[in-house]
Amino acid sequence: MNATTTEAGTAHHAVVSRTQWTEARRALLEREKELTRLGDQIARERRALPWVRVEKDYVFDTPDGPRALADLFEGRSQLLVQHFMFAPGWEQGCPSCSYMADHNDGAAPHLAARDVTLLVVSRNALPEIERFRERMGWRFKWVSSARNDFNHDFHVSFTPEEFASGSVYYNFAMQPFPQAEAPGISVFYKDGSGQVFHTYSRYGRGVEVMMGAYPLIDLVPKGRDEEGLEHTMAWVRHHDRYEARPAAHACCGSRG
Repeated sequence: MNATTTEAGTAHHAVVSRTQWTEARRALLEREKELTRLGDQIARERRALPWVRVEKDYVFDTPDGPRALADLFEGRSQLLVQHFMFAPGWEQGCPSCSYMADHNDGAAPHLAARDVTLLVVSRNALPEIERFRERMGWRFKWVSSARNDFNHDFHVSFTPEEFASGSVYYNFAMQPFPQAEAPGISVFYKDGSGQVFHTYSRYGRGVEVMMGAYPLIDLVPKGRDEEGLEHTMAWVRHHDRYEARPAAHACCGSRG
């Protein structure tokens, strides 16, 4: 939004005393605490879900050569996978998946401290993945599933026949989907014998859990400001493709 719109929004927003603001803030705080407690309860229910044994031998192309799924845990018992939309023939990765991935390098060492390995998986060939990763300046582990059924089996890539039918299995239901690739997050556990289990997956808006900037944007007055866009994340660009924009209300002393 431009400065004029911002001014119009301010003109129509309630401006009150500090005492009145504190009263309203305390009321909202109770709602926020309810949400936190609900989130804690859902997390407990998530951890209690049953698991599925991974029977198929998935082999991925990695910078270190071919590796089985069990090899990608890097000595840890838990594996968190970002299904990144980057299909064969694409010149660059999905901007929204890239927005997610921009948060990975900072999170990875903290996840590792809690026995979690973070891994990104795409269907494009490994050289294309490496080229794009270098452009974006990322360091996280990113492997190619080009030679296996991993993406299809975890419902983030669809066959030409499935896509042409107008309805695909995504987010645990048959539904229309605009592309033959989709975002997702999957979680795996490896036991002491080396057996791998699928414990959890989430799709659709569920992947926002990896978009750390979104909760911060939700705190500011304009919020996500996505109403009227072609789709909710139409504003997102690769981090090296945003246009420089002057700050609203810049004072004369801030001009170069």
